[in-house]
Amino acid sequence: MTAGESSGSVVRRILLGSQLRRLRESRGITREAAGYSIRASESKISRMELGRVSFKARDVEDLLTLYGVSDDAERESLLGLAKEANVAGWWHSFGDVLPGWFQTYVGLEGAASLIRIYEVQFVHGLLQTESYAHAVVSRGIPHAPTAEIDRRVALRLERQKVLVSERAPRFHAVLDEAALRRPYGDRSVMQGQLRHLIEISEQSNITLQVMPFSFGGHAGESGSFTMLRFPESDLSDIVYLEQLTSALYLDKREEVAQYERVMRRLHEDSPDPSETRDLLRGLLQLI
Repeated sequence: MTAGESSGSVVRRILLGSQLRRLRESRGITREAAGYSIRASESKISRMELGRVSFKARDVEDLLTLYGVSDDAERESLLGLAKEANVAGWWHSFGDVLPGWFQTYVGLEGAASLIRIYEVQFVHGLLQTESYAHAVVSRGIPHAPTAEIDRRVALRLERQKVLVSERAPRFHAVLDEAALRRPYGDRSVMQGQLRHLIEISEQSNITLQVMPFSFGGHAGESGSFTMLRFPESDLSDIVYLEQLTSALYLDKREEVAQYERVMRRLHEDSPDPSETRDLLRGLLQLI
């Protein structure tokens, strides 16, 4: 199984959930009534429609019957989607260190055709060197066993393979200068991280910009966020907001549009990639 196939299963889960929601709403059926028809709770229907859980073929069949979908071709198409949506992702093998709420994000990240991020606390995970990642994880969970820290770092490095895969997404990152000046690890770790950023920013599918302190206040005042776009035309862009013990996924058009405007301003106001490399070289001289 390829990373693309397993990541695609997350997208298919979300697509199926959204189609089931549209069918339910078009028939005027409540989530409670839908849940009753498959011997489940209203919250289970909500999780299904958000693509947060796997699908049982029998549940999908019963829901399609409830929603009046009798056309064989349409039923087979949606049941096929359910089967594909249940393919386990590569990240499931990291279940011992990967929170359930983050598994959805890893799948979406791997399936995206465009990833745009703004990061203020530290260098984004997809751009971290192994030594820097180790320093970040160690700082975040200082009393964790060495084996757990190593597993978390290995997961991060595995995620990074998406940027050099056959179907690598376009990746546009804006890092606040604070993320580069805040030391993680010793001098050599920070030097290695800055050199890595300079090198990887030359990759054709990667655009890296730094929002410098000298610009002053800027559009990213609300903090770090990620925007994901997918090749499937019927799947909307998603804004991912990570919290300490959970995450928010925003897909309402008006909310996504607000983050789109902020991201566009960050792109416009930050030095271009060439100037950013000069800025990184300047920071490297200071360490």
